[in-house]
Amino acid sequence: MKNYFDLTGRVALVTGGSSGLGVQFAKALANQGADIALCARRMERLEKVKKEIEAIGPKCYIHKCDVTKPDEISATVKDTVEHYGKLDILVNNAGLAIFHAATDISNEDWHRMMDTNLNQVYFFSREAAKYMIPARYGRIINVGSIHSTVSMTGFHLSAYGTTKGGVLMLTKSLANEWAKTGITVNAIGPAYFSSEMTSSALETEEGKKLIQAYCPMGRIGKPGELDTAVVYFASEFSSYTTGQLLQVDGGWTTI
Repeated sequence: MKNYFDLTGRVALVTGGSSGLGVQFAKALANQGADIALCARRMERLEKVKKEIEAIGPKCYIHKCDVTKPDEISATVKDTVEHYGKLDILVNNAGLAIFHAATDISNEDWHRMMDTNLNQVYFFSREAAKYMIPARYGRIINVGSIHSTVSMTGFHLSAYGTTKGGVLMLTKSLANEWAKTGITVNAIGPAYFSSEMTSSALETEEGKKLIQAYCPMGRIGKPGELDTAVVYFASEFSSYTTGQLLQVDGGWTTI
């Protein structure tokens, strides 16, 4: 039986690849045969994930990168292409969550959120497209959020929601601009999944009550429940799908 999602021979770069959803995305792509490049600031964590990826079978290349610095982003993409000879898939996963009231968030934290969650998505996409456009092939997958489209009473989301709403419109704009180049640009909109970034908030009594109140399934996402979304958008069989946000949210955005 043909595997429509076979990624053998493809090269995928996953940002924020040292923990959380970045590791899950990288393993999902590796399980379909893609060779992986990972970037993050913590090289010791990347070394650990590299061994886990290579145990699956494909090759794995790691690169230190602070995603708030455009020069480091450019170098990461360039070095990945020099290492593998090409870049087929980009997963813009790196992110930051600061939930402060709109009147309390500092200028520094506001700009840090914009740089980490939104600006770097543009810079990585721009640098990747410089190689994808001549190749006439590319799959760019941005990690948005349920908060790309909805807010939530009880959490202070002015900064976070602004960045994730921006990711959605950037996804649509780049998809439109690059539609005839062989590049598709799509986004995944997860609800809450347990990760290094979210666990402290989700495990509080308030967090548990909010999940029960806002998620029709009444729970956070489980490991693996995002795998098919990233594999679909990375595959050749999403070639007529671009500019879309796929919400993986237990029904959260239905209410």
